[in-house]
Amino acid sequence: MAVDDLSELISRVALRDRAAFSLLYQRSSPKLFAVCLRILKDRTEAEEALQEVFIKVWQRADRFASEGRNASGWLTAIARNHSIDLIRTRKPIADQIEEEYDLADPSPDPEREAELSAEGRRIDRCMNELDPDRATAVRRAYVEGLSYQELADQFRVPLNTMRTWLRRSLIKLRECLDR
Repeated sequence: MAVDDLSELISRVALRDRAAFSLLYQRSSPKLFAVCLRILKDRTEAEEALQEVFIKVWQRADRFASEGRNASGWLTAIARNHSIDLIRTRKPIADQIEEEYDLADPSPDPEREAELSAEGRRIDRCMNELDPDRATAVRRAYVEGLSYQELADQFRVPLNTMRTWLRRSLIKLRECLDR
């Protein structure tokens, strides 16, 4: 018996019909493979993902049969979501790049070191122009990473006052550094 409807095939797969599963694979795998390949951008990985997608289809076919959704959309969603999940579990590219550069000498070259030193002196000079408590608040916020609330508690001022202190201090620092 020839079955042309994907929904009917999925319904039969829900009843564990292996022939229907085989036919479903033949009819839908090219499209689902294209979805996986477009997302993963690696043929081998897309082939493996496609196999895992069909395992999920076999396991979840009864859910589709009970929900009565669009068969093609349901299959595509499984392939897309599985491929996206695979990308999320990959090691981030930034980590790979970081590992490759671990061998490089981390110290700056003499010229860069001189620039950093001069810039540090300029920042210190500008920080000294701020009121001492404002300069301390800026250091604790932007160097030590304290939150506005933590700073407000330490300085015993309202939260909005601390925000104003920091905003105005940053404006003064920017003006000083631009001179």
